[in-house]
Amino acid sequence: MKKKVIMLIIIGLSGLFLNGCQPKYTKYSESFFDTFDTMTQVVGYTETEEEFKGHIQKIHQRFEELHMLYDKYNDYDGINNIKTINDYAGIRPVKVEKEIIDLILFAKDWYIKTDGRTNIAMGSVLEIWHRYRDEANYDPRNAKIPSMEELSEASKHMDINKIIVDVENSTVYLADGRMSLDVGAIAKGYATEIVAREIMEAGFGSGIISAGGNIRVLGKPLDGVRERWGVGIQSPDRAVVFDEENMLDTIFVNNASVVSSGDYQRYYIVDGKVIHHLIDPSTLMPGDYYRAVTVLSEDSGVADALSTAVFLMPFPEAKALIESLEGTEAIWVMDDGKIEATGGMKGIMKSYGATGAKAK
Repeated sequence: MKKKVIMLIIIGLSGLFLNGCQPKYTKYSESFFDTFDTMTQVVGYTETEEEFKGHIQKIHQRFEELHMLYDKYNDYDGINNIKTINDYAGIRPVKVEKEIIDLILFAKDWYIKTDGRTNIAMGSVLEIWHRYRDEANYDPRNAKIPSMEELSEASKHMDINKIIVDVENSTVYLADGRMSLDVGAIAKGYATEIVAREIMEAGFGSGIISAGGNIRVLGKPLDGVRERWGVGIQSPDRAVVFDEENMLDTIFVNNASVVSSGDYQRYYIVDGKVIHHLIDPSTLMPGDYYRAVTVLSEDSGVADALSTAVFLMPFPEAKALIESLEGTEAIWVMDDGKIEATGGMKGIMKSYGATGAKAK
């Protein structure tokens, strides 16, 4: 799956005293590696370690459940998932859990809002690109790109209107037997939002969930020092080294999600050219407008869908879309390295003077 943003959590000294009293909350962190093919890191403030571990157990379990439901590669006993839907394309409807129905309806809605740039029905085309990337990773010297003839034939089977959702009976049917779903552009962010909302309802009010770079910020840091969390935005030119010096910038947020898409995340090289994984449905080729895009939104699923879509749009169109959406901001790293940002994003960027410090 796509999209890498690196958290920078700016923590005060552990022995700090405020008004003569030690802070009530302590910072804890935990990671797991077995969902959505990525590392998920959780950082947060709770009164006790036992309380934090209880939240982690719920977070991990829920991510495991959603990973199985949104998986397009593997079968699981007693579970109908995205793979099951694809397996029965053109054959019959598949009864699925509400989380899948909701995900597909969400994807259809954002397909319309992004003028088709985010399309979960692109599986037939993306499977070709996945195969060529896997072959290139195995044999880099013979790396190549698919022919347009091969891609065009596959593109005949990516009509999102042929995904038939029966909400009342909780079924999904692919009316084209050669089409397949690929929810990689939205599933991780959508799942992160589900987990974030459920765990906040369970009482986890100060933390960050970073699911492979899909950052969801919960509340504010309870260290007695800061009013906002600092989230680092990775530079596409220094994407291998994850430290503060290699950050593009830092933004300061609470109760929000930050998601990035870029040409540095999953790619291979053909004749010296980077061939990345963000495929434009209109050209069937990798988008070439930017090096990276970062989107801020309250909802992680929305940020995930938008980060893909605006990466595949010319800048005037991309900026207009972001500015039309309330509570949504973005940063673009142009092909020449120039950085563009919406006005609201500039207001929370470190490079424009923003901080996470408590107001004086």
